[in-house]
Amino acid sequence: MTHTDSMTMRRVLRREIAGTIGLLTDEHDFRAMRRYRTFTFEDHRTYLQQVEALLQTRAAQGTHTTVALFDPQEYADYCADQGLDPDVPASRSRFTAELAATGPTVPYEGQPLTDLVPALVDEAVRQATWDYASALLARLGSCATCGEDLGRSAFTRASALLLRILDTAPPGHRHLVCSVSGTPETLVAVLHADDRDDATELDEAEALEFTTVLALGIATRSPGGLVMRTSAPGTADRVYGWRLRGDGLEPLTAGEVFDAYCTDVESGDLISPESGVDYCEPPDLGDDGPAPHHQH
Repeated sequence: MTHTDSMTMRRVLRREIAGTIGLLTDEHDFRAMRRYRTFTFEDHRTYLQQVEALLQTRAAQGTHTTVALFDPQEYADYCADQGLDPDVPASRSRFTAELAATGPTVPYEGQPLTDLVPALVDEAVRQATWDYASALLARLGSCATCGEDLGRSAFTRASALLLRILDTAPPGHRHLVCSVSGTPETLVAVLHADDRDDATELDEAEALEFTTVLALGIATRSPGGLVMRTSAPGTADRVYGWRLRGDGLEPLTAGEVFDAYCTDVESGDLISPESGVDYCEPPDLGDDGPAPHHQH
């Protein structure tokens, strides 16, 4: 085999290797990494420009790249746990490889960094919300009366409610928001769903987070609510919702939905209603049987 053949084969193999880049999305995290001598970037803007150029080059070569959220504190903790020197590029590479498997990531598909960074931050928030809600559910333990796992029971009920909500929704794009405020941290989960070929398409990770947050609200009987907005060509958008009540959902009136959508959360001031939007009562979810009444 000639040297030229070897170089050609290496180029081909390089295109087969998927890579992950750990991205410092904000100025604060960037400054935290500058304490390391081997981290040679001097300003965040130049750093982002260089990352984007690298992503574009890899994409032009046909190489797939995943972008992960690089957290300096998590990196320092990782190096301490693994006995690694944090001021060595190889340590950063190992940590980034871990992020590819366990942390929030977004695939690079040619989008500008100004679009990719918010998507990556949103993914990090989604994963943190799911982790937090899951941990709280797991701590609930078993029912004092029947011994059933409270978290699992609530998750099963939340799954059934979400299925009924999607089944009874008008056709089109659905945008759901669930908020639970009675836990130590207010949790918000978002779910997008679309009708395609008589089937509902949704992101499994979003659905898991959404169901977990709803389950936590049900299990802890916390204040909260769920709002749905549906959109379809040629028709007005429809907005309706429910409040969390006991082990289930209680429909909001059209007036309550209107007030919720047309009030500024920060100031309490009224906001003009959107044109082409119908604020209405939700469809009947039907009777899916009485919810279990567990004791903690």
